[in-house]
Parts: sequence; C-alpha cells; structure tokens
Amino acid sequence: MSGFEERKRGQEAKFAFDAEKKFRAEARRNKLLGLWAAELMSLDAAAAEAYAAEVVAADFQEAGDEDVFRKVSGDLSAKGVAITEEAIREKMVTLIGVASEQIAAEG
Repeated sequence: MSGFEERKRGQEAKFAFDAEKKFRAEARRNKLLGLWAAELMSLDAAAAEAYAAEVVAADFQEAGDEDVFRKVSGDLSAKGVAITEEAIREKMVTLIGVASEQIAAEG
C-alpha cells in the first residue's frame, strides 16, 4: 500500500472516530440537559431519568440542536418554569463541554 493510501485510510478513520465522539457527546449533553430540566420541573428520580431519555430521543427528529431546544423549552414552559431561551441555550453550551470532558475521561 502506498503512503498516500495509508494517509487516506488514516484520515478516514480519524473522521469516523471524531464523528462518533461528537455523536456521543451530543447524546450525553442531551441526557444531562434533560436531567437539569427535570430538576427544574421538580420531577422525582425515576421520572427525571425517563424525561432525560425523552430529550435524547428528541434529538433524532431533525439535524441540529433546535429539536432538543424546543422540547426542553416547551416542557419547561408547560410546567410553569420561568426561564429564558438564552438560559437554556447557555446551559446547552455548558453541558456539551461537560459531556465532552466526561467522554474523554472514559477513554
């Protein structure tokens, strides 16, 4: 195999690894966001875990983060939790960092 082919395969493997890591971090972020929102809605532990799973599943509706944002924002609003859109979006940014660190620590 030529050096070019080896580099090409290496780049493809890195791309796949990075895409998987990004997917895992977003899924973890969504779970953490769901747990955070569940706490704001005063859900018990079992309901909080179930709600976090719903938030993770919401991410499969469309590309990007807007589906997750709409789910959490709508649910918080429906429960009468007064929180701004900006606060939810800031939490999403914070939690993607936390999720990425957790995944990196897991190896």
